[in-house]
Amino acid sequence: MIEVVRAAELGESRRRELARIFVDGFGPDFAFFGKDPERLTDAFAHMLVLDVFHVGLVGGEPAGIVACVEHGQRSVLHDPRELRGHLGVVKGTIAHLTFGRWFEKPLSYARPGLASLEFVATGARFRGRGVASAIIRHLLDLPQYDEYVLDEISDVNDPALRLYAKLGFTEFKRVKVKHTRFTGIGAYVSMRLVTG
Repeated sequence: MIEVVRAAELGESRRRELARIFVDGFGPDFAFFGKDPERLTDAFAHMLVLDVFHVGLVGGEPAGIVACVEHGQRSVLHDPRELRGHLGVVKGTIAHLTFGRWFEKPLSYARPGLASLEFVATGARFRGRGVASAIIRHLLDLPQYDEYVLDEISDVNDPALRLYAKLGFTEFKRVKVKHTRFTGIGAYVSMRLVTG
């Protein structure tokens, strides 16, 4: 059975475990900054805003995460000193500039009643057990939202795109990228589900 709780309920002592799930899910996207998952985990642990992350627990152990943010909220807030301390001056500075541009910009279409689901990730040991589905279904039952958005999913992330479609999300935006030859990504896809 998968239990879903807010990350803040688990407390600061579990922050590193949650960051490891974050790295398991997005490590390849951060390969420029380092290939050692432990180093990346240390670098990114401080960034997660625990109040907005929801965690899927399997046997009491964190197995997956999803951030659920509304108008004006952020799911990650980074400290450039932390990034430089773990990644070095050059890569830490690049991470600071990149993360500010990618992760800390508000959605242009944010509004009350709309939830942005971000950083959907499952720990490597727990993949294929329905953890991400359970967390998203839990979030879809929250009464304060009438629309959910998953923004900027890479078009090469077939498992995620299939999962979201299975849960009822449909594509509403596709933005071509210029870095295809370096990343293999042709576009970023945004999906939505209207419930109200």
